[in-house]
Amino acid sequence: MLLILTTVLVVALLLGVPRDPRSCAGETEELYFCVLHTNDMHSEVIPHSPAVDYRAGEENPAIGGFARLAAAVDEIRENKREEGQPVLLFDAGDFLGAGPFAWLALDGYAAELTIMQEMGYDAVTIGNHEYDYQADILAQYLLQAGYPEAHEKTLVLASNTEAPADHPLAAQNLYRKTAMFELENGLRVGVFGLIGEDAILSMGEAGDMQFLDQYETARQMVDELKEEGADVIMALSHSGVDEDKELAREVHDIDIIIGGHSHTALHEPVLEGTTIIVQAGSLGMYLGRLELGYDSSTGEVRVHNEEDDPFLISIDSSFACDPEIDALVQQYTLSLNDYIKEMTDGEFDNIMSTVASSNFALSNMPPLSETALGNFVTDAMRFVAQEFTGKKVDIAAEANGNIRNNIFPGTVEYSLGNISFYEIAEAVGVGRGLDGRPGCPVASVYLTGEEIRRVLEITVLLQEIMGDSYFLHFSGLRYSYNPANAVLLTIPFVNLPIPTTRAVTGVEVYTGDGIQPENGEEYISLKGGDEELYHLVTDGYLLLYLPLVTDILPQLGIVPKNADGEPVPMDRLDQLIIRHADGRELKVWEAVVIYAAAQPVGTGGVPQIPDYYAGVAGRVTRVWTFPLLGWLLLILAAIVGGIIYLVLRRRKRRILRNTMPARPAAN
Repeated sequence: MLLILTTVLVVALLLGVPRDPRSCAGETEELYFCVLHTNDMHSEVIPHSPAVDYRAGEENPAIGGFARLAAAVDEIRENKREEGQPVLLFDAGDFLGAGPFAWLALDGYAAELTIMQEMGYDAVTIGNHEYDYQADILAQYLLQAGYPEAHEKTLVLASNTEAPADHPLAAQNLYRKTAMFELENGLRVGVFGLIGEDAILSMGEAGDMQFLDQYETARQMVDELKEEGADVIMALSHSGVDEDKELAREVHDIDIIIGGHSHTALHEPVLEGTTIIVQAGSLGMYLGRLELGYDSSTGEVRVHNEEDDPFLISIDSSFACDPEIDALVQQYTLSLNDYIKEMTDGEFDNIMSTVASSNFALSNMPPLSETALGNFVTDAMRFVAQEFTGKKVDIAAEANGNIRNNIFPGTVEYSLGNISFYEIAEAVGVGRGLDGRPGCPVASVYLTGEEIRRVLEITVLLQEIMGDSYFLHFSGLRYSYNPANAVLLTIPFVNLPIPTTRAVTGVEVYTGDGIQPENGEEYISLKGGDEELYHLVTDGYLLLYLPLVTDILPQLGIVPKNADGEPVPMDRLDQLIIRHADGRELKVWEAVVIYAAAQPVGTGGVPQIPDYYAGVAGRVTRVWTFPLLGWLLLILAAIVGGIIYLVLRRRKRRILRNTMPARPAAN
């Protein structure tokens, strides 16, 4: 009998009866899979911050880069293949935009997405920066990347996006609503893509595109994917962590949210109910890694990263570049060099060309505050515009939303202090001009002193309501404001803020030449009602934006004028753009390059950034006082309280007269 039992056991083992305790009677099998993820790559194709520190094959402090990222992905895939676990790779949007490689989208290339296809991304979603050059260019970009056929390689998902039926994005099926991935272990993973409310508000110009409610869309996508038999449901959400938490609370049965937009480096997932929320920072600094287990009996998904499986993997020089991806990156780098040579009329032909030198980084931090880089950029716009127009420029203004990064000098022996063309373009190379070329154009406009004060009131209002992107930096001017006085009240239902028009507490215009000092006598006070004309330069986007604000808030009306003081109609604002002699638009990034290259030559024979820009110079000052509305309410409360007190006092006296016994008569 014992011999028979032993024989049966041996045969069972040889036939492969599972020995894992989870598969024994009474327990169910847990299926494992791995999700790798990125977000907000922003066209950072090469290692960066600064890019001049990168050297192939050597240890260096540069971070990110698609070729390094590919090596990290390949390493994990190989390890998981040996373990028999499937791997998915996703991106949560903003793979395009801001960086110089995004410029290639205007020259007929689709560098980022083509590289991501070769890296084996399973799906990406569309973020707000994919619309930086408008929806038509996005359509051209996707066509150049091989779509709709390229969906077989890397799916492009945009579930709450509605393009007009005749637009190429819709007509040629360049994006899809959902995707279903059938993994080797039998799991069916359903995925959809969302763009959130804040991302939509941050969008430059989306044309006729419409964006549906993200929560209602998510419910519909979840229902569809469940009907198709999805075991696990994932959202690629370009919305930010706060909106992702709300999504998890509002929409049930989303197992995992791969997030983006807020640039949050979540070193551990956020759990909102049973929903797992992750996000991998930005700019390719990290690769997100999420190890998951699926319980086939309950349908529950759990995280099971071990101690040596970090949720975020730093992409640094510990990863050698993947040779195939690196070769592709080099091809696009050569194309970008050719494009830069064409745009600069041959002055620069390499993105790594040294423009200037600095002993410090030009910082664009902290938010909602004057910064060293903001001062440098606006000084560049003021001085270079003055050179181009031949007329004194009183004031230059630029929004923080168009200053995307610090300008980093090199930090190692072979690059020490060098500021490359790439670093400048990365910081201020956003947007597109009317000429179709990359970069916001510089515009020249004349406003009265009263209108300058109104510009300041508008910027204080917008930055308090809509955040740091609307904070304005200035050159040739200094001012103080009380942010607590920005909004008097907000009209319900339409959510329209009513400004106090009293947030600005003081304005002074610099009348001297050169860089404005923090202190000195060469300032004149700008009073309300001033009708004198001042020459202002800004970027073309802000120029278009100011009259639109006037339509909403007539009390802050601004009328752009030419040098003769004649109003310029909205449909002719292009006349105010500053151009080269050959008709090319002067770009903000170009003005900064020219200004940096014009600094006094240092000991190394390279223009040296002055120490003045190591810090700020008192151009923008917050003055915190009790809010104007608070004072009004306090005064109103005092008046009402006084009236109530007097009424009650009189009523009390009347009651006392009627209830107290009569006073005895005098003897």
